[in-house]
Amino acid sequence: VIVPTGAKGGFVIKRPAEAGRPTYDEVKDGYEVFIRGLLDMTDNFVEGVVIPPPDVVRHDGDDPYFVVAADKGTASFSDTANEIARSYKFWLDDAFASGGSAGYDHKALGITARGAWESVRRHFLDLGVNVDNDVITAVGIGDMSGDVFGNGMLISKHLKLLAAFDHRHIFIDPDPNPGTSWTERRRVSALGRSSWADYDPALISEGGGVFERTAKSVALTPQIRGLLDTDAEELTPNELIRLVLKAPVDLLWNGGIGTYVKARSESDDVVQDRSNDAVRVNGRDLRCRVLGEGGNLGCTQLGRIEFERRGGHVFADFIDNSGGVHASDREVNLKVLMGISVAKGQMDRPERDQIIASVSDDVVKAILYDNFLQAQIISQERTSSHRTIEAYMDLMDRLEREGILDRELEFLPNNEDLTQRSREGRPMTGPEIAVLLAYAKRSLTEHISLSTLPDDPHFESDLFGYFPPSIAERFSDEIKVHPLRRELISTIVANQVLNSQGSTFYSRMRTVTGASASMIVRAYRVARAVTAAQKRWADIEALASRLDPGIANRMMQDVDDLVSYVARWYLINPNDRSIDEEIERAAGDFSALSDGFPSMPPVGWHEPYVAVIAELEAEGVPRDLAVRHAYQRALRRGPDIVDIAHRFGRDVLDIASLYSQASHVFRIGWLDRQVRRLPGATAFDRLAIEAVRDDLQGLRRDVVSRVLEEADGSIDGLILSSPRLVPRIDRWYAWLSRDGIEDVSAAMIATRRLSQLLVGR
Repeated sequence: VIVPTGAKGGFVIKRPAEAGRPTYDEVKDGYEVFIRGLLDMTDNFVEGVVIPPPDVVRHDGDDPYFVVAADKGTASFSDTANEIARSYKFWLDDAFASGGSAGYDHKALGITARGAWESVRRHFLDLGVNVDNDVITAVGIGDMSGDVFGNGMLISKHLKLLAAFDHRHIFIDPDPNPGTSWTERRRVSALGRSSWADYDPALISEGGGVFERTAKSVALTPQIRGLLDTDAEELTPNELIRLVLKAPVDLLWNGGIGTYVKARSESDDVVQDRSNDAVRVNGRDLRCRVLGEGGNLGCTQLGRIEFERRGGHVFADFIDNSGGVHASDREVNLKVLMGISVAKGQMDRPERDQIIASVSDDVVKAILYDNFLQAQIISQERTSSHRTIEAYMDLMDRLEREGILDRELEFLPNNEDLTQRSREGRPMTGPEIAVLLAYAKRSLTEHISLSTLPDDPHFESDLFGYFPPSIAERFSDEIKVHPLRRELISTIVANQVLNSQGSTFYSRMRTVTGASASMIVRAYRVARAVTAAQKRWADIEALASRLDPGIANRMMQDVDDLVSYVARWYLINPNDRSIDEEIERAAGDFSALSDGFPSMPPVGWHEPYVAVIAELEAEGVPRDLAVRHAYQRALRRGPDIVDIAHRFGRDVLDIASLYSQASHVFRIGWLDRQVRRLPGATAFDRLAIEAVRDDLQGLRRDVVSRVLEEADGSIDGLILSSPRLVPRIDRWYAWLSRDGIEDVSAAMIATRRLSQLLVGR
């Protein structure tokens, strides 16, 4: 989500161990030296021209984009960094350091915690739990003064926080009242630099308390022993923390600093967090159902994978807590935009600051929706990845060839392991998919930015949509000349494509069709528009909390598959029309098909769709949505139908009727359903099945074209002109019904024979 992409770093004040922790002034002095040193080596941007720093040898290209994001320990230094930037006349001015007196206060917005909670909400949705209404039990890492922990533990009033710890205390409340404890957590949070010692002991349930981590031991009450499932009557604070981490609860919420979870196969030396060696646990030993990672580096990647394989639900810290850095990024891009108006004298700095503050709700809404989409697509992929393991293999191979992925560094499986997973039907884990989604977005963003696609007028609406509505309306001229215009479009579009279609979409399309990134994105945009996919996705999202998670995921995947199928058609059948021209040409026809399919003859054609409607209605899907969703599978034929309708000057529903009749009368639909049911045990089997289904779709198109060319648009006319056709097809059908279609070879032979009968090849 960062515009543009790049590297991330930090700094450490190095002191002798006996000197202790550095003072505030020492840290600030070191920070100023560090920032000045970096700006001394950074390109500047002056009146549209990149100016390299003097007396510096550059081994890279022009790159004037350099920003400072507020983080732990430096959040109070944003104004200091901006003062330095101004003294250097650095082009970003106070957009150089986000936050500060004229920026967004992440803690006040609660943006990091709220973004991470979208992942938590998704995990529990997959488990059939609604975190907005259902009571969930939790333990946590952090205290109420912390941004991520404190804000996270105030999101739900139905939360029962049973235990938590920070570097000072261990808090245990064995049986809290959700409402009372939420009110007290809010009070403690408002105290500022508070600790668990500020929690009113009278409000802690029987047997609980707040314990100093410096104590030699902690006596365990019966309530604590029951909560933590232990027979021990006394434990050291570190032993108690290990039990808190392994407590049998719904949620483990990490809002602290340090690495507390590793894999059994990893040593503490590998983790490189000495201060927490004594309390760290293995992923396989966690007994929570969900792990929410508001803090950075709370788990090793192998620890996450081990936890999920044990049955837990987790993504990754960079997915869960991306909201904070995303807020910084949007703030920077808003300031860059309005800086154009300030430079022109069209507004002053106080007015700009007021505008930035006024659109904070819009900014937060956009960030949270991005977190929602990322969590949703990872969840979908985790559910369906066992069927398409070869696509992940292909993605990793491509990313490695591009030189941006090191599988070993990212703890991703090699091809041998992936092949074994494919044989056994084992899926990719959420943490693995999270890594691949991030790398896939980076790759696609770079490919888009190197193409002419960001210059296509069609994508201007995406650029405007990135900014809050009031900003887009007032600063339309400035948006068009935003210095990061192309980078914004590239990043926005890459996120759109992969958040909706999954991490493997681009690489899969590239492999299957050989098309470039820009061609694939164009095809996707056409497919998304003509199928009205955004409306379909939104309708399912609105129902998701009321549906069985498996049904909701399947419905979302059905829409994704439709978009993928239609996009693939446009890649295989390219034309010279622009995106907007193609959408204008086909969208109305697709809409007519979607509305007309449920009443289209013949009656027998509707049988499989009626069954799907009944199933969806039984799961609580409203009738109108169930009907539209069931018949959307037929929209896969939409591109061919629309193309033939335009070619022959016929009404699109007339052509669709011919399609349905041909499919039913000549048993093409029956054969397609048999092929669709084949298991596809290997990658080649699945590719072969896909190829056979492509052939069957082509056969439908050829038969309809033949009917229009030779039989005056009548199936009966074609049958009358070829009296031996139907008896031959009946014998073909009897043969297949008797012997069955048990493998791809039989499907290929059956398809070839039917093609010979219908179109002579």
